[in-house]
Amino acid sequence: MVRGYLPVINTLAKGIDIRLSHRVTNIVRRYTGVKVTVEDGTTFAADAVIVAVPLGVLKAKNIKFEPRLPEWKEAAIDELGVGIENKIILHFDKVFWPNVEFLGVVADTSYHCSYFLNLHKATGHSVLVYMPAGQLARDIEKMSDEAAVEFAFMQLKKILPEACAPIQYLVSRWGTDVNTLGSYSYDAVGMSHDLYERLRVPVDNIFFAGEAASMSYPGSIHGAFSTGQMAAEDCRMRVLERYGELNLLQPVMGEEAGLCVPLLITRL
Repeated sequence: MVRGYLPVINTLAKGIDIRLSHRVTNIVRRYTGVKVTVEDGTTFAADAVIVAVPLGVLKAKNIKFEPRLPEWKEAAIDELGVGIENKIILHFDKVFWPNVEFLGVVADTSYHCSYFLNLHKATGHSVLVYMPAGQLARDIEKMSDEAAVEFAFMQLKKILPEACAPIQYLVSRWGTDVNTLGSYSYDAVGMSHDLYERLRVPVDNIFFAGEAASMSYPGSIHGAFSTGQMAAEDCRMRVLERYGELNLLQPVMGEEAGLCVPLLITRL
């Protein structure tokens, strides 16, 4: 994504009423509709709602559902794993590394293994992205940005001892960011893969979307996108049924049927 995801977001958001800084705290569902309350107490009423917040937010129960979600839905939220992989983006004044896609950090333990993505190969900019995951990523989140960058730079010097210091940097903190509380879902050991589908299935007039609701493409942008399309269509059908424009609610389509998964989303 040479220009980042912003062009994609701007294209999809065109003509839509989007309210920023409206963190949802409560969703009340009734047969006649839903009421969604945000942090400042403002309430929005609608026929239905699509919940597409990250899995980490659902697991933390930062949104209260009234009445409670069914046990099977809460179990799907609880039993899916949510992992952490952060990015420490290092911008250098010149390129001093080989023209490869990534540089691997090999260590005696999995804790210290990680890698650098080479953005110069894709963008022409002298940028490397350090990608720590798991417990290592959690521990790095406890550091200041400066300390995290220094740690990443020391890992780079193990591979390239002559590396020069970065001139700019950015540090993500997906694990502690209140709007994410994790990076993306994964199959927890011993748990069924159909948990993704159980997370996607609607509860009355509450519909669910996001990468953690995708059976075929969990942990990916196109997984999130396709489940959003499915939820929007399911929601539309329910509203049409309620107002008498359809006699029967049409069956929900699976991800592999009738949906165009945007594999070429980078062309937008």
